[in-house]
Amino acid sequence: MTKLQRLHAEQDQSPWLDNLTRGYLRDGTLSRMVERGIRGVTANPTIIAKAIQGSEDYEEQLDSLISSGHSAEEAYWELAIADVTDALKILRPVFDASAMSDGFVSIEVAPALARNTAATIEGARMLHERIDRPNLMVKIPATAEGIPAIESMVAEGRNINVTLIFSLARYAQVIEAYLSGLESFTATGGDPYGVHSVASFFVGRVDAEVDKRLEALGVDRGDNLSGWAAVSQARLAYRMFTEAFSGQRWDRLSVLGAHPQKLLWASTSTKSPAYPDTLYVDELIGPETVTTLQEATIERFEDHGKVARTIDLGVDEAVEVVDRLAEVDIDLNDVALLLESRGVAAFERSIQEAVEVLGAKARRWSRSAVLT
Repeated sequence: MTKLQRLHAEQDQSPWLDNLTRGYLRDGTLSRMVERGIRGVTANPTIIAKAIQGSEDYEEQLDSLISSGHSAEEAYWELAIADVTDALKILRPVFDASAMSDGFVSIEVAPALARNTAATIEGARMLHERIDRPNLMVKIPATAEGIPAIESMVAEGRNINVTLIFSLARYAQVIEAYLSGLESFTATGGDPYGVHSVASFFVGRVDAEVDKRLEALGVDRGDNLSGWAAVSQARLAYRMFTEAFSGQRWDRLSVLGAHPQKLLWASTSTKSPAYPDTLYVDELIGPETVTTLQEATIERFEDHGKVARTIDLGVDEAVEVVDRLAEVDIDLNDVALLLESRGVAAFERSIQEAVEVLGAKARRWSRSAVLT
């Protein structure tokens, strides 16, 4: 049994691949990863854009799209939707065998919509209707404008992956949006058993920013603050998860068949060489969670990672770390807002770059078609 398989069998944690490329779909790589224990796939605009720009696997479909009059931006979405649809087919057996608790593939709404609630709702609905698979999750960023869109989509009974969560304060809003959405859905007779959601809590990027601020403040690395902000926040988020999905309010939904909104650990690749390369995997293992892994992290975890429940160890110490960060003027909410803004901008930039590349290819195709 691989360690990925043990994560699920022994710890009720689902390992998802943090990547999606057409090559993996065609050459059997994704299928082999599923056999090794991968139970879902998540992708973001940067991942999809890199795949499209870095491979010739998309040329045939691109030529067909351009020849039929699609714009470069339309072509980007058609290419992305095709990959996600194929990945959904590969993960469908996992979805069915797990009683619909795993086997999901995520695609994100256009990041340019992240500050527009109505447009985000429209974009998420369009993706769900275009792809229309029960194991699809549409990603919505947890911006202030995204929160009501999340609630609205859950209220329609749609699977949502809430992405770009960087703080406990924002996570509390995400939980409320999910619960309120489920309450609205069930109030109109909806069956919540088919509604699934994950809350993607980012870790590695948090430490990278906090460590930079600690260094600027002259805080010594031996003070046990560097490298602990992310894990500490995540453990406190898990405590919030266990509290939110218990008690009378949750019981009323649970008895109707509702599923908890699992916590998903994102950005689990260690950013600093000073820290263990499986830090954010080893330290955040626990039930009803998802860990997203890039290929290199998978190999490192299989080689020397540890399969043991760690998510609720040292919660008191986690509280102390957060308190001490505040004492040295590290505002984690400010860190979160900065990282959220950067994340949205980076995703938007990735799509723009991909569209530019596709546009250049389209122009070359047009010239070639004229010459022939």
